[in-house]
Amino acid sequence: MSQEEYRNEERRPAQHRSAGHGGKRVAPSHPEGERRPAPRRRRKKRLGAWGVLLYIIFVLGISAILAGVGWMWANDVLALNKAPLTATVQVEEGDTVSDVADKLKEAGLIEYKMVFKMFCALTHVSGQAGEEDAKITPGTYQLDTDMDYRALVSSMGSSSASRMITTVTIPEGQTEAQIFQLLEEKGVSTVEQLEDTAANYDFNFSFLKGVLPLGDAKRLEGYLFPDTYEFYMGEDPVSVLNKMILRFDEIFTEQMRADIQASGHTINDAVIIASMIEKETDGQDQAQIASVIYNRLDNPTSETAGYLNIDATILYATGGTEVDLNADTPYNTRTHTGLPPTAISCPGVDALRAAVYPDDTNYYFYALGDDGLHHFFRTYQGQQDFIATQERYQNG
Repeated sequence: MSQEEYRNEERRPAQHRSAGHGGKRVAPSHPEGERRPAPRRRRKKRLGAWGVLLYIIFVLGISAILAGVGWMWANDVLALNKAPLTATVQVEEGDTVSDVADKLKEAGLIEYKMVFKMFCALTHVSGQAGEEDAKITPGTYQLDTDMDYRALVSSMGSSSASRMITTVTIPEGQTEAQIFQLLEEKGVSTVEQLEDTAANYDFNFSFLKGVLPLGDAKRLEGYLFPDTYEFYMGEDPVSVLNKMILRFDEIFTEQMRADIQASGHTINDAVIIASMIEKETDGQDQAQIASVIYNRLDNPTSETAGYLNIDATILYATGGTEVDLNADTPYNTRTHTGLPPTAISCPGVDALRAAVYPDDTNYYFYALGDDGLHHFFRTYQGQQDFIATQERYQNG
């Protein structure tokens, strides 16, 4: 094959070359002369000018709405452009962030509860009010619309200056029940919470070890010292009661404790006797009344035979104003010898001192005269003779 023939051979189709060299002829996939169809191209859908305009309007509208909502949320979070308002919010023991959000919304302090809850979640404010690590503490708070979310949360903390304080004066001679009622009226705590705490919380004071066991709310009777206190509104009932017991602990000195024990009596004996003194008199004769009680108590073979015969103990048990001499109760000191089970009031410092340091007398009886003073007697007959001369007793 010449060089030119070789070049012509190279230009032939492959199938022709094969045939020319004895190879098998490959049939073409399309008949000769027929054009292979070109693949179809997908036609792109094009938005018309109107569609583009609608899309732009939609995007701008959504952006405007989101911007507007975001601005309103930001106003609420940062306390911007809010009308001046001051409101009182009560956070209860066990309130969740959701509960607090409801109360803030109801008080008009926030607009968006969901945003407040999101803020609390992001700033790790969680749990229930009163729990150990909770940032929100039970109490009554004075809040206003100038406070942003962060200020609202911090203002509901245990050391907040926004936490409302109330001053409560507890009179001498009030019973535990009367004190609890007063504290509830002042917004400090509820009677139910105080009773439950008094019954079941084990306060760490040694002088409470000899009183009633846990489970009886009267175990603190006599130990809630009457004084003027400042409490947080909605304060933890443990804290409330602990303040009053701690004050008793301060007033009933170590010397008084040593002296009462040296006399053969306990601190609890002194508290019970002081509570009866508080109910019998508020005058200068408390130490004399104390001497009568001790004489009856310590001399069971005397004319009084160990009965204290103090009607105030019966009234404490029955809750009435008329003395039922036959009342079936261990507090009936006319039918039961010795001291009643608990104190019958919360005595003040003078009554406590009288119980520890009674006068040294031989008196077993006393009676209130027309002059408004107590008169004391060694015998029952002496008392009755005196009563016969007093007009106050003549009409029954």
